Amino acid sequence: MDRIKMNTIVEMDGDEMTRILWKTIKEELLLPFVELNTEYYDLGLPHRDETDDQVSIDAGEAIKKYHVGVKCATITPNAQRVEEYHLKEMWKSPNGTIRAILDGTVFRTPILVSGVKPAVRSWEKPITIARHAYGDVYKATEFRVTKPGKAELLFTAEDGETRRATIYDFECGGVLQGMYNKDTSIESFARSCFNYALDAKEDLWFSTKDTISKQYDQTFKLIFADIFEKEYKEKFEKAGITYFYTLIDDAVARVIRSKGGYIWACKNYDGDVMSDMVSTAFGSLAMMTSVLVSPDGNFEYEAAHGTVTKHYYRYLEGEKTSTNPIATIFAWSGALRKRGELDGNAPLIEFADKLEKASLAVIESGRMTKDLALMWQGSTPTVLTSDAFISAIREELESTLK
Repeated sequence: MDRIKMNTIVEMDGDEMTRILWKTIKEELLLPFVELNTEYYDLGLPHRDETDDQVSIDAGEAIKKYHVGVKCATITPNAQRVEEYHLKEMWKSPNGTIRAILDGTVFRTPILVSGVKPAVRSWEKPITIARHAYGDVYKATEFRVTKPGKAELLFTAEDGETRRATIYDFECGGVLQGMYNKDTSIESFARSCFNYALDAKEDLWFSTKDTISKQYDQTFKLIFADIFEKEYKEKFEKAGITYFYTLIDDAVARVIRSKGGYIWACKNYDGDVMSDMVSTAFGSLAMMTSVLVSPDGNFEYEAAHGTVTKHYYRYLEGEKTSTNPIATIFAWSGALRKRGELDGNAPLIEFADKLEKASLAVIESGRMTKDLALMWQGSTPTVLTSDAFISAIREELESTLK
């Protein structure tokens, strides 16, 4: 068969085991069927260090140009990683950098397969986490103090007016962190969540901790409420869906008792943590879709999990690992489908759909990676290495494309 032609998407390579899988997925599941047209950026940690992380900025700007990107998992270095990779400095998260450029919302949804039941017995439908993708701790300024002194929060307006408040009078060493957000980004977050809920026809929950953070978190709460009342209340009523706000601790309790089937909007860090909790409880961190949607029509698809470091070290020792590639495959299929939708490219959309169906069909036939086999509730599963699993998906995909 002739390979499917397509317009450009931004390809962002990553680190460790996911980088290995990235290459295999392209070679086995994409290139034989699609004339991949990508603008490539190497976001592997060594190259980020070589470019002083300029490559992350360039990748984000490229997504604004082409409107669709697909990203491999990357390392956000800590002190141990700085030493391991001999880095110039402790670079910030490339995800945070790209999200700040695009100013979007990350929507993460579990990928369900028969045979893997959620750890939370009441859950019957997927729970989508809508994560604000701007500011907060991911763009924070922080440093250690090593002697007594006064820490202050200072704001100087353009007209020269100042506001100052004491954070803490240190009697010893400690740590300081200053973070921010802005009204325009919170407004974009709110509208993205309301629009997504209307498209999905699912209820929207939003949670912060405004009882403790009486200015920072309350600003989120008030902006959401104002936009909902002025722009979305009637639309929600007409669609038969609801929006409500609650404290995040109450939201966690409600989520655990729920049946699923709604969108849970969270601030940046909360969404990071809760998406891992939700994906793990539904089955596996590798079984979750993730897409960043910006208010001006840009889309970035990625795997929601990390770089699978332990498997990578075993891979370097020559061991064949059983690493689950599903989230990375779905990042590619999501990006290809969106490219097809934006361009009216029906064959590309159809290919993306068939790639996902083939991937799930292999699992539901009882062949899977070790992480899923440990939770499998059907007949005794066949555990495959990553390469064998991807080969099985290719066979299934080829059978549907004939």
